[in-house]
Amino acid sequence: MVTALIFVGGRTEMATATMERKRACVTGATGYVGSMLVKSLLEKGYAVNATVRDPANSKKVSHLLNLQVLGVLKLFKADLTEEGSFDDAINGCDFVFHVATPVNFESEDQENDMIKPAINGMLNVLKSCVRVKTVKRVVCTSSVAAVSSNNLNGTDHVLDEESWSDVKYLTSEKPFTWGYGVSKTLSEKEAWKFAKENNLDIITVVPVGILGPSITPEAPGSVQMLLSLLTGNEIMVNILKSLQLISGSISLVHVEDVCRAHIFAAENESASGRYICCAVNTCVRELSKFLSKRYPQYNVITDFGDFPANLKSIFSSDKLIKAGFSYKYGIEEMYDESVEYLRAVGMLAN
Repeated sequence: MVTALIFVGGRTEMATATMERKRACVTGATGYVGSMLVKSLLEKGYAVNATVRDPANSKKVSHLLNLQVLGVLKLFKADLTEEGSFDDAINGCDFVFHVATPVNFESEDQENDMIKPAINGMLNVLKSCVRVKTVKRVVCTSSVAAVSSNNLNGTDHVLDEESWSDVKYLTSEKPFTWGYGVSKTLSEKEAWKFAKENNLDIITVVPVGILGPSITPEAPGSVQMLLSLLTGNEIMVNILKSLQLISGSISLVHVEDVCRAHIFAAENESASGRYICCAVNTCVRELSKFLSKRYPQYNVITDFGDFPANLKSIFSSDKLIKAGFSYKYGIEEMYDESVEYLRAVGMLAN
């Protein structure tokens, strides 16, 4: 129930309205996108059921508990590997946002530590949605890793919603983060197959590299990587360069726009299929030039030897834009907010 202002005889009084809040479930709510999506939904007036692996771990969930001042938020224990563990959290929800995914780049057994859990976790969540019978639509968070990983030659390939990563290439060549690419590709394909067989309405949002502030206890890896030319973190710089070699570009979107795209996909009745969420396509060299000019106080890395200067691929967000979505953040705002965030958490000098 919600409280509303009504006008009676020229005066304003408080009244209890009979309108029920819409309820949404967010899986993987402790993460970067998950926690910001919870925040965005609460700010829009949704009641939110958030799934976490251990609600009793205050270190892991304190940032979520802090969001309870914004509205109705309940935490539920659920695990991707346990079928049925999402039933309670999903029951009664209008929308489900499946954000959770296993990430373990250092694993020596990526098949069992990342790929199989991602596929089984996706199916476990979707099976719960079918069982509870209250869900109108499921919005699944995919990744550019499910679109971009291939061995295409040449430059300026335009990748859109029809594009998929090449699993055979990933499993045979095993480039950096190959297991993650396979996990996102196969789990999304399994989701589409399950949805068709069970008449379940799903949408997938496919974000590229995500920037912007975070409410998580630790700075997100994507933010650290995409600001590594400023911080000088050599490990992250090498990961950034590897990303361009694998995906063909450095493509960017603000975390708030990612959350807005998820909610847009849920609420827009005519939405269907996949939606790439990408505001900017660039490359390491161009990004370095931009950062050097915008933040001259930092010793931005600019020497890349014979590293490729051209974009092999760009990611088209035309479908999402044509559906009526507009991006709030350009590259300047993305980096200004991210720089301020890393300064605030002590990872970048003022």
